[in-house]
Amino acid sequence: MRFAVRVKPGAKRDFVGGEHAGALIVSVKAPAVEGKANEAVRKVLAKALGVRSRDVVVVQGERGRDKVIELDGAPAGLETVLSALRRR
Repeated sequence: MRFAVRVKPGAKRDFVGGEHAGALIVSVKAPAVEGKANEAVRKVLAKALGVRSRDVVVVQGERGRDKVIELDGAPAGLETVLSALRRR
């Protein structure tokens, strides 16, 4: 399964919630330097979605704020969880 995210690096706290132009907003404390923000996005998303961080892959947008995420072995009900996170 693939979905779009909008990343806010350098945030005060790690948080998943909200929507920007149809993409899920992911705020991370990590700076956008040397892939630190991408790794933080993977971990924060994995925790919010209840999957392993190695199952969360950035397939597009590694150097930008707008990314496409792919989940290997997405759990049942993931669409419902994503919808709830977008409404936060």
